[in-house]
Amino acid sequence: MITSDLTAERIREYLSQGKRFDGRKPDEFRELIIETGVSKNAEGSARVKIGKTEVLVGIKMDVATPYADSAGEGNLMVTAEFLPLSSPRLDLGPQPFESLELARVIDRGIRESHFIELDKLCIKEGEKVWNVMIDIYTINDDGNLMDAAGIGAVVALRNAKIPKYDEEKGKVDYHESSGKKVPLRKEIPISITVHKVGDSLIVDPTKEEEDISETRVTMCLADGTVHSLQKGNAKELSIEEFNKVIDLIEKTEKDILNKIESLK
Repeated sequence: MITSDLTAERIREYLSQGKRFDGRKPDEFRELIIETGVSKNAEGSARVKIGKTEVLVGIKMDVATPYADSAGEGNLMVTAEFLPLSSPRLDLGPQPFESLELARVIDRGIRESHFIELDKLCIKEGEKVWNVMIDIYTINDDGNLMDAAGIGAVVALRNAKIPKYDEEKGKVDYHESSGKKVPLRKEIPISITVHKVGDSLIVDPTKEEEDISETRVTMCLADGTVHSLQKGNAKELSIEEFNKVIDLIEKTEKDILNKIESLK
């Protein structure tokens, strides 16, 4: 069910007073819980919970032909599947546009930040490279799937190990690890989304807040550098508002980064 007009009015009224229904301030995230190693069959995996929102992310790798424009680099592919169990708004039919957008935003942030050192995933230039697939699955949607997926993707990559590859037979042994981790840069790309509701800017919206969001900006930062930017919804932002968005994202990014770096 879409958020009612009465609820939307009350949300805006609360936000105008610097409050939210769940007691948070506009710049506060809900409780963030991150688990790793949740899949025995993936090369790396993570479960991320932000409040009631929950996603699973798995990393799978195989050997493939490189793309024509990057003969000496590994391949990267990100997919997102919005499972019907995650929301009563989803049907068993084709995936919604939002799943495609989410996958592209996460892909762009990881790719443009060069978080994965793809040149180190080349086996034989022009012929064989490692293919890195990031698969995102929604388990429960209570708003802010975008940030949950971004966090899950980088965490899963950080604990992923390359499977053993027999070059003579040309086969990957998924039952045995090579012992090598996926080559990553030390700078971790964090994607944070800010929504505008009425005259207020907020992070980590609940589903009801997300429903009435007039515009949103997702920015991927790594070590203070902006690597990707995605704007959604129709409402414009003033220069002053956009500067506030940047400040809010920078503050939130530091908190999320500390959480990720504290994981064993």
